[in-house]
Amino acid sequence: MNFKLNNILWLCICGSLLFACGENSGEEQAVKEETPVSTEAAEEAEVAEEKKVILFFGNSLTAGYGLDDLSNSFPSLIQDRLDSLGYDYTVVNAGLSGETTASGNNRLEWVLERQPVDIFVLELGANDGLRGIDPAETRRNLSEMIDKVRKAYPEAEIILAGMMVPPNMGQTYSEEFRRIYPELAEEKNVELIPFLLEDVAGEPALNQSDGIHPNAEGNEIVAENVWEVLKEELEKPGRN
Repeated sequence: MNFKLNNILWLCICGSLLFACGENSGEEQAVKEETPVSTEAAEEAEVAEEKKVILFFGNSLTAGYGLDDLSNSFPSLIQDRLDSLGYDYTVVNAGLSGETTASGNNRLEWVLERQPVDIFVLELGANDGLRGIDPAETRRNLSEMIDKVRKAYPEAEIILAGMMVPPNMGQTYSEEFRRIYPELAEEKNVELIPFLLEDVAGEPALNQSDGIHPNAEGNEIVAENVWEVLKEELEKPGRN
C-alpha cells in the first residue's frame, strides 16, 4: 500500500498525543431498555428490530472523539449513505475512546450478548502500537475477537480496519505491526480496509486541533474509505 511521507511524519510527531487522548474511558456503558408507551411506538420498535445491523467496534476514531456533532462521525455518515441508497440496515456505534485490543477483547462478549450483528467492522490496534505492545499480542487479541464474532453470529460478515504506527517505534516494530492486518485478514478470510485514515492522516485541514482525530471533513473521507469495502459486502448475493 502506498503511504505518503507526510503521513509517516504525522504519526511520528503526534503519536504521544493520541495515546494521551485515548486514555479517558475504559468504562462500559449500559444501554437502557425503554418500554414502548404506545402501540405506534411498539410497531416502530418491531420494525427497527427487523433491520440488519452493522456494528462498528473500535476506539476514539469510531466513537467520534472531539466532534461537536456526533452525526459527523464516520459511522453516522455510513448510516446516512445506507439510508440514501435504500439499504435496510441500522448502524450501531460501539466505539470507546482509549480502547486497546486487550480491553476490546474483554468488552466484546458483553456487546455481542446485547446486540445482534450482521456486519461487524473491527477498528482496533492503534493504541496498542503507540504503547509498544508486542504485535503478537495485538494480533492474538484481534484474532480472538474475530473468532468470538463468528461463534456468536456465524453468518455475520467481518471487516477489519487496518492501522499503522509511527516509525519512531523502530522500523522492525512498525513493519511487524503493519503486517498484522493484511495477514490476519487473509488467515481469517475477512475483508480488509488497508488503512482507515488513508488521505486523512497528516493533513491539518482534515483533523481537529490535536492534529490526530479527524474533523467533520476528515470523517467524510474516512467514511469513503470504509464504504469502498463495505459496499462490496452489501452487494453480495443474499445480503439484502
